[in-house]
Amino acid sequence: MWSELILKIIIILVPLIISIAYLTLGERKGLGYIQRRRGPNIVGLYGLLQPIADGVKLFFKETIIPNHANIFMYFLAPILSLLLALIAWGVIPYGPGIVLSDLTLGLLYIFAISSISVYAILISGWASNSKYAFDGAIRAAAQMISYEVAVGLILITVILCAGSFNLTKIVLAQKAIYYLIPLFPIGIMYFISVLAETNRAPFDLTEGESELVSGFNVEYSSISFALFFLAEYAHIILMSTLGALLFVGGWLPLLMFLPIPHGAWLSIKVVVIVFFFIWVRATFPRIRYDQLMGLLWKSYLPLSLSAVIFVSVILIGFNGYLFCF
Repeated sequence: MWSELILKIIIILVPLIISIAYLTLGERKGLGYIQRRRGPNIVGLYGLLQPIADGVKLFFKETIIPNHANIFMYFLAPILSLLLALIAWGVIPYGPGIVLSDLTLGLLYIFAISSISVYAILISGWASNSKYAFDGAIRAAAQMISYEVAVGLILITVILCAGSFNLTKIVLAQKAIYYLIPLFPIGIMYFISVLAETNRAPFDLTEGESELVSGFNVEYSSISFALFFLAEYAHIILMSTLGALLFVGGWLPLLMFLPIPHGAWLSIKVVVIVFFFIWVRATFPRIRYDQLMGLLWKSYLPLSLSAVIFVSVILIGFNGYLFCF
């Protein structure tokens, strides 16, 4: 039993780590082409070995520990950050019945794990004994907690339509129509909120180079920095996969006549969503911190709350059959 469970975990984690590595290459290549340059193209054919070279470089660099840092908490933060980013994948379904643990409250589980990840960033900023790191950690905590409120309300609208917290049931509820079609404005709000929650441009205020150098991870190097780096990109892929499951039918095929496996359909949709992360980074400038918080509390919070009320009224008025076929 344990050997089978360990094998399943390895089958999930190995492709995930490879995806994270080549997402970094894809992002640098994408940014390069958008900015009319080549991007990495030296290490390996077309730069395909660049992620491996970067990983080897980070793992063999010297680990520099700041003076007066809390050693235990300093090293706990990156480990906790990566661990939380990985264990959330245990409830992600890749196809009908292809899931490590098909929890009834799977969506609530992911939301709880995402909330706990704030503590890893706070610990890193406090344990580093640096004003830049601490300021970046406070920014990150305020930003992530704030936008989790909007994401939670957005997820409630999907839960109301599907009538379940189970991710498999949410996907199967979209056989007649993808939720992105009737809930298109909510899907756009989800994507923008996820950009802020994952600290991505134009909401990368936690890593504002002009005032914070590198934010909460400024005092980390070598393996510790690599763990934070892996956790960030794992979270991006997780949020993209969650968006694909909630709004565009997960593994359900777009075109029924194409002989493409279920997992491939899910991968295609995730890649498209991840591309929008890269596109936004290359296109939009960083906004001010007051604009970031004002966008949530003055716009997204009332809009997402109104969406919950509107969807509830529509579903009750039409006996739940308008969106939930």
